[in-house]
Amino acid sequence: MNCDELRGQYELYALGVAGEPERSEIRAHLNRGCEVCMSEMKRARELSALLGTTASAAAPSPKLRRRILASAGYEQKRFGAAPFLAAALLLSLFAVFYFSGRERDFATLADRLDRQLRGQTIELTRLNEAFAILNGPETTVTSFGAGPKGKVFVNPTEGVLLVAFNLPPAQAGKAYEMWLIPNGGKGTPIPAGTFQSTGGSAMHIQRGPVDMASKPVVAVTLEPEGGSSAPTSTPIFAAPMQ
Repeated sequence: MNCDELRGQYELYALGVAGEPERSEIRAHLNRGCEVCMSEMKRARELSALLGTTASAAAPSPKLRRRILASAGYEQKRFGAAPFLAAALLLSLFAVFYFSGRERDFATLADRLDRQLRGQTIELTRLNEAFAILNGPETTVTSFGAGPKGKVFVNPTEGVLLVAFNLPPAQAGKAYEMWLIPNGGKGTPIPAGTFQSTGGSAMHIQRGPVDMASKPVVAVTLEPEGGSSAPTSTPIFAAPMQ
């Protein structure tokens, strides 16, 4: 397999969930010093390392592996019945606790399970959105920074993916806010969502079409947690979209 045919598999390889024969092909390319694959793997490992900071570490189960692959579109979804199975499990647990007179304990357990499922769903959604931008045929990438540094991936139809490192700590009550500034950074800044960092690293996604004809610049400032309609501080960094 050539490098083009391996597009979209590097992230899965970095996450340890790539299937065969792609896993063996990527390993073979890396062993012979393929510059394209080495560059793609460096990017994929940076992203997977950042994703790893968004949730507590856990040993992935085969079922979670299939869910990640299916959500990213690399494997036929096999968990279409999962919501019904989850509902059946909750009903079974309810019956056990109800008839044993421990309804309060069941409510606590059900609430905990619901929070865990919601958190897992959010992470899978973020991963799926990031892959959609990374693997788009029209996606471009721009590197930035000497202090805060990172990369901006832009797809005209899917949106913007920002991966940043070495960010300064955000004060209490503050959040990072991303801006799209048209006309090469001379136009009116357009708010593009707020985010927080973990250990100075962050990943932020802004979905939706991007007007590349306006030559926008991606900038990040520190704003109140609720966000601002216009920047109120000097940009921490600014990266022209290519």
